[in-house]
Amino acid sequence: MDELELRPGGPPQAAPPTIAQLKTELRYERRRARDRRFTAAVLAVLAALAVLAVLAGFVWLPVLRIHGRAMEPTLAEDDLVVTLRGKDPKPGSLVYFYIGNELLVRRCIAGPGQWVDIDQDGNVYVDNILLEEPYLTEKALDSCDIELPCRVPEGCFFCLADARRTAADSRSSAVGCVAEQQMEGTLLFRVWPLAKFGTI
Repeated sequence: MDELELRPGGPPQAAPPTIAQLKTELRYERRRARDRRFTAAVLAVLAALAVLAVLAGFVWLPVLRIHGRAMEPTLAEDDLVVTLRGKDPKPGSLVYFYIGNELLVRRCIAGPGQWVDIDQDGNVYVDNILLEEPYLTEKALDSCDIELPCRVPEGCFFCLADARRTAADSRSSAVGCVAEQQMEGTLLFRVWPLAKFGTI
């Protein structure tokens, strides 16, 4: 309890704070100001990270929902996948590109200047070497209407579906070899369903 000082003609007044009390109060206020600055800095960093995450999602790492069964069994209808924008896919990678106004997901099989051949049993050869395709459950030539063997033009890629009997891809003249300008990027990993979370 503060000391009271009696003054003539008036009510008791609290004694002025001591030097020690003033120093304690000053330290307390400085600590509070420091804590407020630290909290503001943390919130600013978190806000900046949130903005960067949103920008990354829209610009560099878009998320796609898979439609259709063209990439079964690798990908299923309604899977959510994170992608990386870029126009230089590697053979074997999953890519997405536009044909007209339709966005397709397919597997890059061969790049510019390579020769692609497919026999009647659906075996794929790139530069006369049989392509190992452990991701397939069934091989098929299907309704191929391009001339084989096919040399991939410069600036283009030969892309096939994993579900070879049911999907249109570079075997069809309606799709053909995919030009670099049509390429949007490659698929990195699946985020949904959670049971299949991981790289593709």
